[in-house]
Amino acid sequence: MVPWRGISVPIHKYSMSRFSQSHDLLFHNARVLTMGPGRSKAELVAVREGRVSWVGSTSDLGSLKSRDVHLIDCDGQTLIPGFIDAHTHILALASRVLAVDCGRSEVSSIGDIQRALRERAARTRPGTWIRAGGYQEFDLAENRHPTRWDLDEAAPDHPVRLAHNSGHAVVMNTVALARVGISRDTPDPTDGVIERNFSTGDPTGVLFDMDRFLDGRVPHISEPDLNEGLRLADRLMVSRGITSVQDATASNSPERWELLAREKDNGNMTPRLSVMVGLEHLDEFLERGLVPGVGDQYMDVGAVKIMLTVDSGRLVPDHKDLTRSVQRAHDSGFQVAIHAVEAAAVQAAAGIVNRQWRDRIEHCSESPPDVLASLRESGAVVVTQPKFIYDSGERYLAQTPEESRPWLYRMRSLQEAGLFVAAGSDAPVSEPDPLVGIYAAITRRAEGGNIVGLDERVSADEALAMHTINAAYAARQESDKGSIEVGKLADFALIDRDPTVVEPEELLDAEVTLTVVGGVVVWGG
Repeated sequence: MVPWRGISVPIHKYSMSRFSQSHDLLFHNARVLTMGPGRSKAELVAVREGRVSWVGSTSDLGSLKSRDVHLIDCDGQTLIPGFIDAHTHILALASRVLAVDCGRSEVSSIGDIQRALRERAARTRPGTWIRAGGYQEFDLAENRHPTRWDLDEAAPDHPVRLAHNSGHAVVMNTVALARVGISRDTPDPTDGVIERNFSTGDPTGVLFDMDRFLDGRVPHISEPDLNEGLRLADRLMVSRGITSVQDATASNSPERWELLAREKDNGNMTPRLSVMVGLEHLDEFLERGLVPGVGDQYMDVGAVKIMLTVDSGRLVPDHKDLTRSVQRAHDSGFQVAIHAVEAAAVQAAAGIVNRQWRDRIEHCSESPPDVLASLRESGAVVVTQPKFIYDSGERYLAQTPEESRPWLYRMRSLQEAGLFVAAGSDAPVSEPDPLVGIYAAITRRAEGGNIVGLDERVSADEALAMHTINAAYAARQESDKGSIEVGKLADFALIDRDPTVVEPEELLDAEVTLTVVGGVVVWGG
């Protein structure tokens, strides 16, 4: 069972590679939030051949009913466009749901991590890799990263890879370090850091931003495990009303595209999927003809993902290389999605994106006034993570200087600057749960109760738009997704309460009771 909130109910989905269109549907007795122009509301939605064919009122029911129409009584619940996760990492999520859960809901100390690893080791063949993930040193009683020696105590006979919740650090035990070739004499790679004992120079087991180095050295999970992980991730997403996802993995290659396409065809992934292109693999995508417009309504090619970071005060890549990469993507017909967290990175990204291409800035975590001014001029689409406020807000308050806190994950100011703001989970960094994301965007309240940047609150309607129509806009797909309008894809989520009128605290208990993709019920029912 996936160790995250509320997915123990059964899933009803079709195992075929493309969804059945054998029956027309009529959703009635609903409170329909269309998210269309004027934010019109309705009570009835009809579906034909996987698309919306009618949006109207209860009075239309008699004229639309027929022997061949399947009626779905929504019992007064709220029907919305299916949620769109505008920034996620599908294969990492599949791996995460299979790993030992070391998130704060399961562990509160390094001792707890050791106990969890011992339990997994007891039922795992010696010498076999053990994967764990989700820890944050801020949440541990010791307030530090575990070390190789901590992991050795728990699983001395297994290589252990413990991933930090951020995705930017891992901890390995002694066996694992030997397997991947890291010793006292191993130099730091150009884009990563091997933490070392100050006195001896020995690696502590904590590795920062070492994914490129570890790729190919840590074996990928087996195909049966991958299939199981994807099925669990799929169940998690559709149980939350997610009907489309945009995979923002910077290492996406044509081989990964083909893998994901096979998994789609095998029925292991229900939500529609846009796959971003890893910059270093752009030429390979072009050689294989995988360009914007390729694919279908179930899976398509997305933007070119560019990583932009700040290392010791320097932009990586520098402005010249960044400019060259963006221009190369545009010349090839792609919009770009630039990862930018630090204020200097956001500033640089804002100075180079092109509104005509509908270029995106992913995260946009720090936006002080001068950066906000640059963003206003840029016209960028910002894809941010409101749920981070809920998940990590207490850490932000503890670790961010007070004068900088108002600039964290701004939403209200970005919208007032005239920018489209969309929402993603960045799963598995954050559990994909749009209703909690909407709660966080409305309240700016962390899980512990403290407020992060009260002035950046948005309205319930704006928060819902970030997870639906704005997310579709970010992927240049608003003509097909994101609202309930005639001709658009019949992707819906039915919620047991109206997220735009209930008290925000109720959203933490709200449930998706039905998820529909292409006119087919894939969850609940």
